[in-house]
Amino acid sequence: MQVEPLKLGSYVINNRLILGTGGAMSHETIAESIAASGTELVTVAIRRIKPTGSGQSLYDMLRGLKVQILPNTAGCFTAKEAIITAELAREALETNVVKLEVIADDKTLLPQPLELIDAAEELVSRGFFVLAYTNDDPIFGRNLQSVGVSAVMPLGAPIGTGLGVRNPHNIALMRELVTIPLVLDAGIGTASDAALAMELGCDAVLAATSITRADSPAVMARAISLAIEAGYLAHRAGRVPKRHLALASTSDEGRADL
Repeated sequence: MQVEPLKLGSYVINNRLILGTGGAMSHETIAESIAASGTELVTVAIRRIKPTGSGQSLYDMLRGLKVQILPNTAGCFTAKEAIITAELAREALETNVVKLEVIADDKTLLPQPLELIDAAEELVSRGFFVLAYTNDDPIFGRNLQSVGVSAVMPLGAPIGTGLGVRNPHNIALMRELVTIPLVLDAGIGTASDAALAMELGCDAVLAATSITRADSPAVMARAISLAIEAGYLAHRAGRVPKRHLALASTSDEGRADL
């Protein structure tokens, strides 16, 4: 079984690892991680980069590597801020696709749901393909879908914590309620976390800190990319049901009477 292409707004990707650039020590680290993982989609915080320059900017480097760039509204606390940032991204990067982040505070970096849904609804009305970072509430995920976002991106754990998928049940339930692409965003710590997210039914995984701040970012990028593929295949293969008691792998038929 091959990993099928995934459509996110107007982008189509074959590798289901989305690489975040936050926390990277250098542009070289990002370039090595892209090469090692084969990722085709990289996020950048539009408020923290210069989209044009002398050839040394993050934007220029990513363009040179021929990866698709997904701008995000990281650092926005209100719908108004996020909408303005998204419009700046559309003008600077010539894309209608945006990862929407509206956070509640600097300490937790958790989503601000009321501002988030207001921003999502307005950006959709302006012709954006919105990929919305949200909490792991399945009902709120369904609400985001109802206002027209192109993907729901629930956190596995708070941004940068590396705690993995803290509530697998909610992610699995969100998969049942949300029919558009579901991308696990935030909290990944290592490859097994990414595999679990995919086994729960996620369509892709966004990983930043787990890669950029690993001892060997390129090696971790490769490991997480392979784990995502393994989890994708495992989900589609269908796992055996969990049981309370043992079940013999062979039958009694033909057993010798001793």
